[in-house]
Amino acid sequence: MQYVKLGATGVDVSKLCLGCMTYGEPDRGKHPWTMTEQDSRPLLKQALDAGINFFDTANSYSDGTSEEIVGRALIDYARRDDIVLATKVFFPMRPGPNGGGLSRKAIMQSIDDSLRRLGTEYVDLYQIHRWDYTTPIEETLEALHDVVKAGKARYIGASSMYAWQFSKALYLAEKHGWTRFVTMQDHYNLLQREEEREMHPLCLDQRIGVLPWSPLARGRLARAWAEDTERIARDEVGLALYTANETAQRGIVDAVGAIAEARGVSRAQVALAWLLSKPVVSAPIVGASRPQQLEDAVAALDLVLSADEIAALERHYAPQAPAGFK
Repeated sequence: MQYVKLGATGVDVSKLCLGCMTYGEPDRGKHPWTMTEQDSRPLLKQALDAGINFFDTANSYSDGTSEEIVGRALIDYARRDDIVLATKVFFPMRPGPNGGGLSRKAIMQSIDDSLRRLGTEYVDLYQIHRWDYTTPIEETLEALHDVVKAGKARYIGASSMYAWQFSKALYLAEKHGWTRFVTMQDHYNLLQREEEREMHPLCLDQRIGVLPWSPLARGRLARAWAEDTERIARDEVGLALYTANETAQRGIVDAVGAIAEARGVSRAQVALAWLLSKPVVSAPIVGASRPQQLEDAVAALDLVLSADEIAALERHYAPQAPAGFK
């Protein structure tokens, strides 16, 4: 395994972050394709054995059961101080007023609930899952600062939003002496590259670690264009994310396949190697429901693409609206 500093911090994280949305009770929440605890634990153990020390989940994944499953497995398989554990807050956890969002009330309740489910006294990275248009960002930032000062989180991070919003949050934190965001978890892959226009230059300038979610475009970059899977068919979120120019997307998927065949590697390795070649990226958030998927992700760390191969992968991209954060 290879390790990298997380943005401008001194903490070392594996260059792959295991995304844990896959692990959660299928009958809880909005993702019926998730895996039970019994099926999840071998993959979490495999990730640890491969040297992955960075794990990302969220309070809303499978109605909190993702945090529970991940927390119990990490307690059994690892030392807490060796792990960099991340979770998120924003999406509603119960119906009615104050069930979600980024108010001070919601954040203070949510961090305690997450710590209880994870079975830990602190998280290493506490992230806002989206921008809250109904709460002043100053309220959110001060509450997150207090979470850090209380010892319940080591660092804070943000997720998909507009670059102007992230810039505003960074400025206000510095102005008031509040804890600053150190990461941006955004939607970035070969099929969706709009973050290259404004967000990534901002992150490079501010030394923010970028943690791309959906690095394989919900699996579309890991298989031939005509292939379908049960998850793709049942994944309503994924179906909504990739509705742009089909001709361009098919050209990209075909280019991934051609390079994979020429190199004798999997398509997933090629798509991840492309992401890892970007200086702004700290660690892609990879999901895994099968052992081979984790093996492919680790193998991608040693795959170096040539300039011609990168150009071939990027040639077909067509501008589109950003997706995944409204």
